[in-house]
Amino acid sequence: MRLGEELRHALSQLLRPGQCRDPALFDANITVSEVTLSPDLRNAKAYVMPLAGAHVGEIMAGLKRCTPYLKGRLARQVVLRRVPELTFALDRSFDHAERIAALLARPEVERDLERPAGTAQEDGDAG
Repeated sequence: MRLGEELRHALSQLLRPGQCRDPALFDANITVSEVTLSPDLRNAKAYVMPLAGAHVGEIMAGLKRCTPYLKGRLARQVVLRRVPELTFALDRSFDHAERIAALLARPEVERDLERPAGTAQEDGDAG
């Protein structure tokens, strides 16, 4: 959705190091990977990940403390009739991608992936 992407971009700018005075956020490098909106556009959930997953607890607490400030700044940057209520969630997609990569790197999976399509024979099918 275009509005979600616009909010993601604006939040990314607001969360650059040195932009927030909160001690947990001041020097933090935070990636805003996605912003999803409720169908009525009243609520927005921003999925974030600190650089290298460092200090996650502190950063999530800092984002919660700074939510009213960030909402006010968004109201000035993004032209909307009403700025949605913001919530922040840790983006777990990086963890899922790492898990899938580890599964694909397993020897038995690599062996199956190297076998050309249509040449696989079942064990009891020698005849």
